[in-house]
Amino acid sequence: MFASEKHLYDFGPFRLDLNSRMLLRDGAYLALTPKALETLAVLVEGNGRIVDKEELLRLVWAGTCVEEATLAKTVSILRKALGEDEGHHYIDTAPKRGYRFAVAVRVMDRAALEEPAPVRSDSAGIQPGVSPTIPPPAVTAPDARKPSMAGSRFRRPLLLFAILAVAAAAYAFLPRWNRARIAAAPSKAVPLTSFPGRQNEVAFSPDGNQIAFVWDGPQGGNSHVYVKVIGSEALLQLTHDPGSDSRPAWSPDGRNITFLRSTPKARAWYLTSVLGGPERKLADVFPYFDLGSGNSAYGSPDGKTLAIVDKAAPAEPASIFLVSIDGLARRQLTFPSAAITGDYYPAFSQDGKRLAFARAVSFSATDLYVLELPNGKPARLTFDGLTIDGLAWTSDSREIIFSSRRGGSFNSLWRIGIHGGTPERVSAFGEDVISPAVSRDGSRLAYTRRLDDMNIWEFTLDAAGHVISKAPLVASTFRDSDPDYSPDGRRIVFTSGRNGSFGIWVADSDGSNPRLLFDGGAYVTGSPRWSPDGRRIVFDTRARDPAGVGNPSIWMVDADGGQLRRITDGNTGDVAPSWSHDGAWVYFASTRSGNLQIWKTPSQGGPAIQLTRKGGFEGFESADGQFLLYVKGREIPGIWRVPTTGGEELPVTDRDQVGYWRCWRLARGGIYFATATPPAGPRIEFLDLASGAIRQIALLPKPPDATIPGLAVSPDGQKLLLAQYDQNGSNIIMVDRAH
Repeated sequence: MFASEKHLYDFGPFRLDLNSRMLLRDGAYLALTPKALETLAVLVEGNGRIVDKEELLRLVWAGTCVEEATLAKTVSILRKALGEDEGHHYIDTAPKRGYRFAVAVRVMDRAALEEPAPVRSDSAGIQPGVSPTIPPPAVTAPDARKPSMAGSRFRRPLLLFAILAVAAAAYAFLPRWNRARIAAAPSKAVPLTSFPGRQNEVAFSPDGNQIAFVWDGPQGGNSHVYVKVIGSEALLQLTHDPGSDSRPAWSPDGRNITFLRSTPKARAWYLTSVLGGPERKLADVFPYFDLGSGNSAYGSPDGKTLAIVDKAAPAEPASIFLVSIDGLARRQLTFPSAAITGDYYPAFSQDGKRLAFARAVSFSATDLYVLELPNGKPARLTFDGLTIDGLAWTSDSREIIFSSRRGGSFNSLWRIGIHGGTPERVSAFGEDVISPAVSRDGSRLAYTRRLDDMNIWEFTLDAAGHVISKAPLVASTFRDSDPDYSPDGRRIVFTSGRNGSFGIWVADSDGSNPRLLFDGGAYVTGSPRWSPDGRRIVFDTRARDPAGVGNPSIWMVDADGGQLRRITDGNTGDVAPSWSHDGAWVYFASTRSGNLQIWKTPSQGGPAIQLTRKGGFEGFESADGQFLLYVKGREIPGIWRVPTTGGEELPVTDRDQVGYWRCWRLARGGIYFATATPPAGPRIEFLDLASGAIRQIALLPKPPDATIPGLAVSPDGQKLLLAQYDQNGSNIIMVDRAH
């Protein structure tokens, strides 16, 4: 983006490095979203002048339609990162104009620094040997440093890639003493990717000098596998199929990469050359629902076997299978019980003697297991019942590094020995890091840093039901979602991570006066719903499971705080509650019958009754109490209905796509729901239940999150609440000398 990458900018205890796209405070890396970092760069390079809002929007969000509220929120994120809430001041606001960087900036020439030291301010405020009079270079167009999708930028000629690959391979032949000197260099966190969109699921090449990873492109489309030489910006797009490709893994000789391809109708593992070319199918797998977005070491160290996740039958839990690379042999390795959601993230130890994996009792309650190969029994290592998003072995095969929510509502990296014990935090790499990967020699650790920021927006409708205005209603630098209006429309309830954990919050309908009702800590908590009388709120949480394994259950809390009562007490997962129209019953989804179905239980206590028999997840009762309208969940599109007393289960509409199974709401006369039927993009539509007519309500800037309750309707039908990503993306960070 900037023409000033040869410079470093120092101010106070901070150093801004535009070449590495990093902000350091006293030498320590600070996590910033890409847009926040680019906004800071424009302000810093403004050299003390007021930068108009229009200029900031044009430079940082070029080609994107955003509102001033997004800019204001980004500046708020910057101020918090710079410590303005601690009494420091760095950014001035020019009312109705823009912003100005308010402190002196020292400009350092990168070429003049042999080994840049951590930035530390002295009493005079000037660094020795640094000229404070060097004028900052002009800011260029924001897309100048971003990779272009046009032409062949991301399909580099193989000759160029081969030259870079040879250079990387030459590293392996350096004299041993020279390699030791490199390995002894101080640890440093370095971004390996900083493209728009999501980059994830990193895997090191056998020599540790290249990475394979998954990227969904700047517009958030289907993901593909890319290969990149560390230290070079050359990028090779390895896969181009219309399906989504994920889970890359290198062959031991570094010549091939295996990956998983997913389409709406099928999933299969493939193998292809690291330089691209023909693909060979290795194994078809059942189209199970992915547990998360982590990665692991799927290939065996001898290159003969691939560990994959599959199902022996559609109704059975996901298990781990060993498949030979020649595709001729296949063997089931784990056999989870029917009460288990499945086994995921299989990872071979680097000595090939063990396999680690994550076992999920529900979609947000997971623990780490390890088994001896070839025929050992799984041994449980952790007892957290928390989300795990990827795992990797250390180079000596004695420990496992994994991404977990042990530290709060955001993932961090932890390590545990092969015989169990208390996990230890690897290091403070920032919040929300997943998909760890370790190079074969143990000198490098890579991980994905997520940069998501979800907020709740308010849409105001006219008499015809069309959107006339929209604005952020509930916003923080953490995830805000799961909105619901009180019956009188004066208050809202929502889920937020703003206090560092999963919490249920209430606020006035204009978003003011937020107050914490329930703190779920690191355990997933959400789906809050008001009772018809407005006095109580039900929600699901994994924080109060007496068995300690993180099974979710349904709880009730007074809307004004105080009394807390458990509604369901089964040992299986109970989630997604809602009320009957008279408040006498609470509906919820449960696996207590062996698979996911909708049940109902008296709100004052009593035995639960099964309502659906052919699958069900989240439902809302009709105003007359005659029917429950519901979705079946992750793999089944459409909205269905069943009599509240039980009976025939019939489809209402198949327009609601499977990807948005948590973004819909029953309202007066019909259903609001998200969809993305081609050729139009994601949008909110309304289904009139009497006539069957469907009308468009609003176009959405990007698709909703499939797993998060995202839509609410005010009692008078004049407003909608939608949880949407205002910042959305991830990038890959590498740390040298990880061990």
